[in-house]
Amino acid sequence: MSLPQFKLLRPRTVEEAVSLLAKQNASEGLRATRIVAGGTDLIPSMQQKLFEPQHVLDIRRISQLQGIRQTEEGTEIGALTTLTEVEHSDLLQKNYPVLTEAARTVASPILRNMGTIGGNICLDTRCLWYNQSLTWRKSCGFCIKKDGDLCHVAPGGTKCWAAFSADTPAALLCLNAEIEIASSAGFRRTPLREFYTGLGDSYRKLAPNELLMRVILPRSSAGYRGVYRKLRIRGSIDYPLAGVAVALSRSNGNVSEARIALTAVNPAPVLVKGASELLAGKIVDEELAEAIGDLAARTAKPLTTSALTPEYRREMIRVFTKRAVLAVASG
Repeated sequence: MSLPQFKLLRPRTVEEAVSLLAKQNASEGLRATRIVAGGTDLIPSMQQKLFEPQHVLDIRRISQLQGIRQTEEGTEIGALTTLTEVEHSDLLQKNYPVLTEAARTVASPILRNMGTIGGNICLDTRCLWYNQSLTWRKSCGFCIKKDGDLCHVAPGGTKCWAAFSADTPAALLCLNAEIEIASSAGFRRTPLREFYTGLGDSYRKLAPNELLMRVILPRSSAGYRGVYRKLRIRGSIDYPLAGVAVALSRSNGNVSEARIALTAVNPAPVLVKGASELLAGKIVDEELAEAIGDLAARTAKPLTTSALTPEYRREMIRVFTKRAVLAVASG
Protein backbone atom coordinates (compact mmCIF):
# COMPACT_ATOMS: atom_id res chain seq x y z
CA MET A 1 0.00 0.00 0.00
CA SER A 2 1.42 3.35 -1.02
CA LEU A 3 1.59 6.46 1.12
CA PRO A 4 -0.55 9.50 0.26
CA GLN A 5 1.27 12.62 -0.86
CA PHE A 6 2.38 14.98 1.91
CA LYS A 7 4.99 17.61 2.70
CA LEU A 8 7.58 16.70 5.36
CA LEU A 9 8.50 19.36 7.94
CA ARG A 10 11.60 18.95 10.13
CA PRO A 11 11.79 21.36 13.07
CA ARG A 12 14.87 21.36 15.33
CA THR A 13 13.33 22.91 18.47
CA VAL A 14 10.10 22.56 20.43
CA GLU A 15 9.32 26.22 19.73
CA GLU A 16 9.65 25.70 15.99
CA ALA A 17 7.55 22.54 16.12
CA VAL A 18 4.59 24.06 17.96
CA SER A 19 4.75 27.15 15.75
CA LEU A 20 4.48 24.95 12.66
CA LEU A 21 1.62 22.98 14.21
CA ALA A 22 -0.31 26.14 14.99
CA LYS A 23 0.28 27.59 11.53
CA GLN A 24 -0.53 24.48 9.51
CA ASN A 25 -3.48 23.19 11.51
CA ALA A 26 -5.21 26.58 11.40
CA SER A 27 -5.92 26.05 7.71
CA GLU A 28 -5.91 22.27 7.14
CA GLY A 29 -9.06 21.17 8.97
CA LEU A 30 -9.61 17.40 8.74
CA ARG A 31 -6.26 16.96 7.00
CA ALA A 32 -4.41 18.31 10.00
CA THR A 33 -0.66 17.94 10.31
CA ARG A 34 0.41 14.61 11.83
CA ILE A 35 3.44 14.16 14.07
CA VAL A 36 5.91 11.38 13.35
CA ALA A 37 8.64 10.15 15.69
CA GLY A 38 9.37 6.43 15.28
CA GLY A 39 6.59 6.09 12.71
CA THR A 40 5.78 2.49 13.67
CA ASP A 41 2.05 3.28 14.00
CA LEU A 42 1.56 6.38 11.82
CA ILE A 43 3.16 5.08 8.62
CA PRO A 44 1.06 1.87 8.39
CA SER A 45 -2.05 3.94 9.17
CA MET A 46 -1.24 6.36 6.37
CA GLN A 47 -0.72 3.42 4.02
CA GLN A 48 -4.21 2.23 4.97
CA LYS A 49 -5.50 5.77 4.19
CA LEU A 50 -6.68 6.20 7.78
CA PHE A 51 -4.79 9.51 7.79
CA GLU A 52 -4.05 11.63 4.71
CA PRO A 53 -2.39 14.76 6.14
CA GLN A 54 -1.12 17.57 3.98
CA HIS A 55 1.94 17.87 6.24
CA VAL A 56 3.87 15.44 8.45
CA LEU A 57 5.96 16.94 11.24
CA ASP A 58 9.13 14.91 11.85
CA ILE A 59 10.26 15.69 15.42
CA ARG A 60 13.20 13.26 15.64
CA ARG A 61 15.81 16.03 15.48
CA ILE A 62 14.52 17.84 18.58
CA SER A 63 17.12 17.06 21.25
CA GLN A 64 14.94 18.64 23.99
CA LEU A 65 12.61 15.65 23.73
CA GLN A 66 15.23 12.97 24.27
CA GLY A 67 16.74 11.23 27.28
CA ILE A 68 16.06 10.00 30.80
CA ARG A 69 17.14 12.15 33.74
CA GLN A 70 16.64 12.45 37.47
CA THR A 71 15.20 15.66 38.90
CA GLU A 72 14.28 16.91 42.36
CA GLU A 73 10.71 15.67 41.94
CA GLY A 74 11.50 12.29 40.37
CA THR A 75 12.48 11.14 36.89
CA GLU A 76 11.79 12.70 33.50
CA ILE A 77 11.59 10.75 30.26
CA GLY A 78 11.66 12.71 27.02
CA ALA A 79 8.86 11.87 24.59
CA LEU A 80 11.41 10.83 21.92
CA THR A 81 13.14 8.32 24.20
CA THR A 82 12.94 4.97 22.46
CA LEU A 83 11.27 1.99 24.06
CA THR A 84 14.61 0.18 23.91
CA GLU A 85 16.18 2.94 26.01
CA VAL A 86 13.33 2.68 28.51
CA GLU A 87 13.66 -1.10 28.60
CA HIS A 88 17.42 -1.04 29.30
CA SER A 89 17.67 2.01 31.55
CA ASP A 90 19.40 1.08 34.82
CA LEU A 91 17.70 4.02 36.53
CA LEU A 92 14.22 2.89 35.50
CA GLN A 93 14.92 -0.79 36.16
CA LYS A 94 15.94 0.06 39.71
CA ASN A 95 13.22 2.57 40.58
CA TYR A 96 10.28 1.84 38.24
CA PRO A 97 10.53 -1.84 37.19
CA VAL A 98 6.90 -2.12 36.08
CA LEU A 99 7.64 0.38 33.31
CA THR A 100 10.74 -1.39 31.99
CA GLU A 101 8.88 -4.70 32.04
CA ALA A 102 5.98 -3.23 30.05
CA ALA A 103 8.37 -1.64 27.55
CA ARG A 104 10.11 -4.99 27.07
CA THR A 105 6.87 -6.55 25.80
CA VAL A 106 6.15 -3.97 23.09
CA ALA A 107 6.28 -5.41 19.56
CA SER A 108 9.78 -6.67 18.59
CA PRO A 109 13.36 -5.44 19.23
CA ILE A 110 13.54 -3.68 15.85
CA LEU A 111 10.26 -1.84 16.45
CA ARG A 112 11.31 -0.92 20.01
CA ASN A 113 14.47 0.61 18.52
CA MET A 114 12.23 2.93 16.48
CA GLY A 115 9.16 3.38 18.67
CA THR A 116 9.14 6.04 21.39
CA ILE A 117 7.56 6.38 24.81
CA GLY A 118 5.63 9.43 23.57
CA GLY A 119 4.31 7.50 20.59
CA ASN A 120 3.23 4.63 22.83
CA ILE A 121 1.32 7.04 25.08
CA CYS A 122 -0.39 8.62 22.06
CA LEU A 123 -1.01 5.35 20.19
CA ASP A 124 -4.20 5.38 18.15
CA THR A 125 -7.01 3.08 19.31
CA ARG A 126 -7.48 -0.12 17.31
CA CYS A 127 -10.36 -2.23 16.02
CA LEU A 128 -10.93 -5.06 13.54
CA TRP A 129 -13.28 -2.77 11.61
CA TYR A 130 -10.92 0.22 11.57
CA ASN A 131 -7.38 -1.05 10.99
CA GLN A 132 -8.03 -2.28 7.47
CA SER A 133 -7.40 -1.13 3.89
CA LEU A 134 -9.56 1.56 2.33
CA THR A 135 -11.15 -1.00 0.01
CA TRP A 136 -12.08 -3.27 2.93
CA ARG A 137 -13.51 -0.42 5.01
CA LYS A 138 -15.48 0.92 2.05
CA SER A 139 -17.07 -2.49 1.46
CA CYS A 140 -18.31 -2.50 5.08
CA GLY A 141 -19.74 1.03 4.93
CA PHE A 142 -16.96 2.51 7.12
CA CYS A 143 -17.43 3.12 10.86
CA ILE A 144 -17.81 5.90 13.43
CA LYS A 145 -14.06 6.20 13.90
CA LYS A 146 -13.41 6.83 10.20
CA ASP A 147 -15.83 8.17 7.55
CA GLY A 148 -19.00 6.44 8.78
CA ASP A 149 -21.74 6.71 11.41
CA LEU A 150 -22.06 3.10 12.59
CA CYS A 151 -20.09 1.17 15.20
CA HIS A 152 -19.90 -2.42 13.96
CA VAL A 153 -18.84 -3.55 17.44
CA ALA A 154 -21.93 -2.10 19.16
CA PRO A 155 -24.37 -1.32 16.30
CA GLY A 156 -27.11 0.01 18.56
CA GLY A 157 -25.03 2.81 20.05
CA THR A 158 -23.29 5.99 18.97
CA LYS A 159 -20.02 5.42 20.87
CA CYS A 160 -16.82 4.15 19.27
CA TRP A 161 -15.42 1.17 21.19
CA ALA A 162 -12.03 0.89 19.48
CA ALA A 163 -9.59 -0.40 22.11
CA PHE A 164 -6.54 1.42 23.41
CA SER A 165 -3.74 -1.08 22.87
CA ALA A 166 -0.44 0.32 24.13
CA ASP A 167 1.55 -1.38 26.89
CA THR A 168 3.48 1.32 28.75
CA PRO A 169 0.54 3.61 29.72
CA ALA A 170 -0.85 0.94 32.06
CA ALA A 171 2.50 0.85 33.86
CA LEU A 172 2.67 4.64 33.90
CA LEU A 173 -0.79 4.85 35.47
CA CYS A 174 0.43 2.57 38.26
CA LEU A 175 3.31 4.99 38.83
CA ASN A 176 1.01 8.02 39.04
CA ALA A 177 2.82 9.58 36.06
CA GLU A 178 2.25 13.07 34.71
CA ILE A 179 2.92 14.40 31.21
CA GLU A 180 4.00 17.81 29.98
CA ILE A 181 2.49 19.19 26.77
CA ALA A 182 3.69 22.18 24.72
CA SER A 183 1.81 24.51 22.40
CA SER A 184 2.36 27.99 20.99
CA ALA A 185 0.44 29.27 24.05
CA GLY A 186 2.91 27.72 26.51
CA PHE A 187 3.16 24.53 28.54
CA ARG A 188 0.73 22.49 30.60
CA ARG A 189 1.08 19.47 32.88
CA THR A 190 -1.60 16.90 33.48
CA PRO A 191 -1.85 13.53 35.23
CA LEU A 192 -1.72 10.77 32.64
CA ARG A 193 -4.98 9.34 34.00
CA GLU A 194 -6.72 12.54 32.83
CA PHE A 195 -5.18 12.46 29.34
CA TYR A 196 -7.52 9.78 27.98
CA THR A 197 -11.23 10.33 27.30
CA GLY A 198 -12.59 6.78 27.19
CA LEU A 199 -13.90 7.35 23.65
CA GLY A 200 -12.43 5.22 20.88
CA ASP A 201 -12.69 7.85 18.16
CA SER A 202 -11.47 10.81 20.21
CA TYR A 203 -9.35 9.02 22.75
CA ARG A 204 -6.90 11.64 24.05
CA LYS A 205 -6.92 15.24 25.21
CA LEU A 206 -4.28 16.54 22.81
CA ALA A 207 -5.20 19.42 20.51
CA PRO A 208 -3.89 19.45 16.92
CA ASN A 209 -1.52 22.31 17.85
CA GLU A 210 -0.06 20.54 20.90
CA LEU A 211 3.04 18.38 21.30
CA LEU A 212 3.78 15.84 24.04
CA MET A 213 7.15 16.75 25.52
CA ARG A 214 7.96 14.46 28.43
CA VAL A 215 6.75 12.03 31.07
CA ILE A 216 7.31 12.79 34.77
CA LEU A 217 7.55 9.92 37.23
CA PRO A 218 7.17 11.11 40.84
CA ARG A 219 9.80 10.30 43.43
CA SER A 220 7.00 8.93 45.65
CA SER A 221 6.49 6.03 43.21
CA ALA A 222 10.17 5.07 43.06
CA GLY A 223 10.94 1.67 44.52
CA TYR A 224 7.51 0.16 43.93
CA ARG A 225 7.69 -3.52 43.01
CA GLY A 226 6.11 -4.03 39.60
CA VAL A 227 4.88 -6.67 37.18
CA TYR A 228 3.29 -6.47 33.73
CA ARG A 229 1.40 -9.32 32.06
CA LYS A 230 0.27 -9.29 28.43
CA LEU A 231 -2.03 -11.46 26.32
CA ARG A 232 -1.23 -11.69 22.60
CA ILE A 233 -1.50 -14.34 19.93
CA ARG A 234 2.19 -14.28 18.95
CA GLY A 235 5.09 -13.91 21.34
CA SER A 236 6.34 -10.76 19.60
CA ILE A 237 5.15 -7.96 17.30
CA ASP A 238 1.49 -8.20 18.36
CA TYR A 239 -0.42 -5.54 20.24
CA PRO A 240 -1.84 -6.60 23.60
CA LEU A 241 -5.33 -8.12 23.53
CA ALA A 242 -5.36 -7.74 27.31
CA GLY A 243 -2.73 -6.25 29.58
CA VAL A 244 -2.34 -5.89 33.36
CA ALA A 245 0.18 -3.76 35.25
CA VAL A 246 0.62 -4.08 39.02
CA ALA A 247 2.79 -1.90 41.26
CA LEU A 248 2.88 -1.98 45.04
CA SER A 249 4.95 -1.09 48.06
CA ARG A 250 5.21 -3.09 51.29
CA SER A 251 5.88 -2.37 54.93
CA ASN A 252 6.63 -5.13 57.45
CA GLY A 253 5.41 -7.71 54.96
CA ASN A 254 2.05 -6.00 54.43
CA VAL A 255 0.97 -4.05 51.36
CA SER A 256 1.15 -0.34 52.15
CA GLU A 257 -0.01 0.96 48.77
CA ALA A 258 -0.93 -0.65 45.45
CA ARG A 259 -2.14 0.30 41.98
CA ILE A 260 -3.42 -1.94 39.21
CA ALA A 261 -4.10 -0.80 35.65
CA LEU A 262 -5.52 -2.46 32.54
CA THR A 263 -4.93 -1.91 28.86
CA ALA A 264 -6.39 -3.26 25.58
CA VAL A 265 -9.81 -4.05 27.07
CA ASN A 266 -11.30 -0.54 27.14
CA PRO A 267 -11.12 2.53 24.89
CA ALA A 268 -8.56 3.90 27.39
CA PRO A 269 -6.02 2.48 29.83
CA VAL A 270 -7.73 2.42 33.23
CA LEU A 271 -6.87 2.05 36.89
CA VAL A 272 -8.78 -0.64 38.76
CA LYS A 273 -10.77 1.33 41.31
CA GLY A 274 -10.83 -0.10 44.79
CA ALA A 275 -7.77 -2.31 44.33
CA SER A 276 -5.57 -0.25 46.65
CA GLU A 277 -8.19 -0.20 49.39
CA LEU A 278 -8.67 -3.96 49.11
CA LEU A 279 -4.93 -4.65 49.34
CA ALA A 280 -3.75 -1.98 51.80
CA GLY A 281 -2.50 -3.27 55.14
CA LYS A 282 -2.83 -6.94 54.17
CA ILE A 283 -0.58 -9.85 53.36
CA VAL A 284 -1.34 -11.16 49.87
CA ASP A 285 -2.56 -14.74 49.67
CA GLU A 286 -4.42 -16.79 47.04
CA GLU A 287 -7.84 -15.69 48.25
CA LEU A 288 -6.99 -11.99 48.25
CA ALA A 289 -5.29 -12.22 44.84
CA GLU A 290 -8.37 -13.94 43.45
CA ALA A 291 -10.61 -11.16 44.78
CA ILE A 292 -8.39 -8.58 43.08
CA GLY A 293 -8.62 -10.59 39.86
CA ASP A 294 -12.41 -10.54 40.07
CA LEU A 295 -12.36 -6.78 40.60
CA ALA A 296 -10.13 -6.28 37.56
CA ALA A 297 -12.37 -8.48 35.41
CA ARG A 298 -15.36 -6.32 36.33
CA THR A 299 -13.40 -3.23 35.30
CA ALA A 300 -12.55 -4.68 31.87
CA LYS A 301 -15.06 -3.97 29.09
CA PRO A 302 -13.71 -5.88 26.08
CA LEU A 303 -15.84 -6.09 22.95
CA THR A 304 -15.29 -7.68 19.54
CA THR A 305 -12.48 -5.31 18.53
CA SER A 306 -9.86 -8.05 18.12
CA ALA A 307 -9.38 -11.63 16.98
CA LEU A 308 -10.09 -13.11 20.42
CA THR A 309 -13.53 -13.17 22.04
CA PRO A 310 -14.46 -10.62 24.72
CA GLU A 311 -15.24 -13.43 27.17
CA TYR A 312 -11.77 -14.93 26.83
CA ARG A 313 -10.03 -11.57 27.16
CA ARG A 314 -12.01 -10.72 30.30
CA GLU A 315 -11.19 -14.10 31.83
CA MET A 316 -7.51 -13.60 31.05
CA ILE A 317 -7.62 -10.23 32.81
CA ARG A 318 -8.84 -12.10 35.88
CA VAL A 319 -6.12 -14.76 35.58
CA PHE A 320 -3.28 -12.35 34.75
CA THR A 321 -4.22 -9.98 37.57
CA LYS A 322 -4.23 -12.77 40.14
CA ARG A 323 -0.88 -14.08 38.91
CA ALA A 324 0.67 -10.61 38.75
CA VAL A 325 -0.45 -9.70 42.30
CA LEU A 326 0.97 -12.94 43.66
CA ALA A 327 4.22 -12.50 41.72
CA VAL A 328 4.85 -8.92 42.79
CA ALA A 329 3.89 -9.60 46.41
CA SER A 330 6.32 -12.49 46.70
CA GLY A 331 9.15 -10.85 44.72
